[in-house]
Amino acid sequence: MVHKNQAREMVRIQLVASFLLICSATCCFVSRLNAAGPYRIATFSADVTIPVGHRCMGVLPTKSKVISDPLFAHGFVLLGDQEPLVLCAVDWCEIRNAAYDQWRETLARAAGTSRERVLVSSLHQHDAPVIDQTAGKLLAQVGLAGELYDEGFYDRTLSVLATAVSECLAKAQPITHVGTGQAKVKNIASNRRVVDAEGRVSYARGSRSGGNPFYRDAPEGRIDPYLKTLSFWNNEKPVLAVHAYATHPMSRYGKGQVSSDFVGLARQRRQLDEPNIKQIYLSGCSGDVTAGKFNDGSDSHRKGLIDRLYTAMVKAWETTERIPLENVEFRNTKLQLRFHPGPHLAKQKLRATLNDQKQAVEKRILAAMGLASRLRVESGQGIDLPCIDFGNAQLLLFPGETFVAYQLFAQKLRADSFVMSAGYGECWPGYIPTDDTFDEKFEDNWLWVAPGSEQRIHTALYELLNEP
Repeated sequence: MVHKNQAREMVRIQLVASFLLICSATCCFVSRLNAAGPYRIATFSADVTIPVGHRCMGVLPTKSKVISDPLFAHGFVLLGDQEPLVLCAVDWCEIRNAAYDQWRETLARAAGTSRERVLVSSLHQHDAPVIDQTAGKLLAQVGLAGELYDEGFYDRTLSVLATAVSECLAKAQPITHVGTGQAKVKNIASNRRVVDAEGRVSYARGSRSGGNPFYRDAPEGRIDPYLKTLSFWNNEKPVLAVHAYATHPMSRYGKGQVSSDFVGLARQRRQLDEPNIKQIYLSGCSGDVTAGKFNDGSDSHRKGLIDRLYTAMVKAWETTERIPLENVEFRNTKLQLRFHPGPHLAKQKLRATLNDQKQAVEKRILAAMGLASRLRVESGQGIDLPCIDFGNAQLLLFPGETFVAYQLFAQKLRADSFVMSAGYGECWPGYIPTDDTFDEKFEDNWLWVAPGSEQRIHTALYELLNEP
């Protein structure tokens, strides 16, 4: 324990100066759900499968042709003597800008709480929708209404979800203990970053790169090898298990076959094992992590990914240790991340592309999404970075495609505790690289955030995870 405390103290010392310099970029709110219990938890689910003919991933040219397996939103409402806390994990690619606000406001009304206390996380499957209301309005202004997403379907989905949340409250069960467990995952995650024989760095190892010998044989790189499971118990009766693992959740995509992919199918198999224990899965901070080293997009590789993730869920459950749930604290920090300064994302450039009828529809959609994000930043609206602290465990929700180094940093800050990280909260930033990645000239058309985000996120994590 001494060496862990020393490591934590070194990290804290390094951060104090930066914390004082840019603390104006964050504002932390803390509340205690209940000082002494009792606690209750209610779980909910809703089918959020897109219709045939719906666009996937926002910009994929092939729209949905067949529903291979349904998409779901799974979540829980934690009840005490303060306002409820809500977590919702969604089998969608991304929820962005005004749509993210609307999702949280809808769930907050249904659960009887405030928007800040609602954590919504997309799993980020690519054969699933991107929802951005602001971009949708911009597209409608240039004659592309409904191209990004089906507004009627979206409204109906929110209504169904709100009903599921409000109705689940009557079935809330007492919670007396929290359980934590983890297991090492074999042969799934690999970092996008690879280095060739000449020393050139590339971030091109995508989700199905395993058919290329270079990407297959390159080292795994920086990953978090562990799947974590956070569980909730009524004395010795398990009620809910929340799993999190850091990888892009695709085995294949882009052919119009709607699917929750290997993460959703592993979750479903685990649910069949334990019908009375609600199973929720979250994608961790995995902007730069894919299954590419171990996956070539074939059926056999997809089956292997399902099997190995499922096995890790089972092993994490077997290692679970329970402790009494004595109190819950909620902390929330407002992040102010700057918009990317590149000339290709200048407001005039984005508007010109959006208005240009000669451009491909997908490029105009991407321009609308970029412009929507830029307008959000200019409005001064910050990003919520929340933490639910159970005492022996902390659950964090990061924005966008946060790189895995942020998840590892959070764990280092609280090496004495069980830190579970989820990514893909507010998704307007797209990729959120680290400084060293920016230094290596990382570029992507899904990158809307500026260099310098690392210091701001580190400062926010110091606020959230510093022991009360």
